[in-house]
Amino acid sequence: MARLRKAVAYRRLERPYTRYSKYKKMRFVRARPVCRIVRFDMGNAQKGFEASLHLVCKSDIQLRDNSIEAARQTANRTLEKVLGKTGYHFKVRIYPHHVLRENPLAAGAGADRMSTGMAHSFGKVIGIAARIKKGQTVFSLRLNKKDLDLGRKALTKASRKFPCQFTILQGQKVSF
Repeated sequence: MARLRKAVAYRRLERPYTRYSKYKKMRFVRARPVCRIVRFDMGNAQKGFEASLHLVCKSDIQLRDNSIEAARQTANRTLEKVLGKTGYHFKVRIYPHHVLRENPLAAGAGADRMSTGMAHSFGKVIGIAARIKKGQTVFSLRLNKKDLDLGRKALTKASRKFPCQFTILQGQKVSF
């Protein structure tokens, strides 16, 4: 299997529209990879918490599903070690709908004669990504006021898994 390319190859919002419809004739892309994000809701969703923190993006960017999953695991592990499974509510607020495509390149002897452009101008599906706008919330976290420092630490660790700048905003009594 090919090595995963760096995020710089996919982070700009310049890619063509890649529609995936439930109706076969209306699809621009025939196949879509499985989303690698395992869970979107973690912790205790029913409990009323006192404060909330939100991880907000500072720029327009595409985030691949594997980077979202890595950030989710990092933040969730940090929170779960101290607060347990019911001391917080952590939610992933984005979903990777956008299908990423790439020109399939041949390797080996004579490969220079085989590379003649993208077939049907669509390319080969290589993954999926979420398109994030400036000011959009990526993760939301609800917890008690005494645990706000831990929450900020967890969201800061998660933001380091992404190839862009984030800010952490604090809100009061927000339900989601």
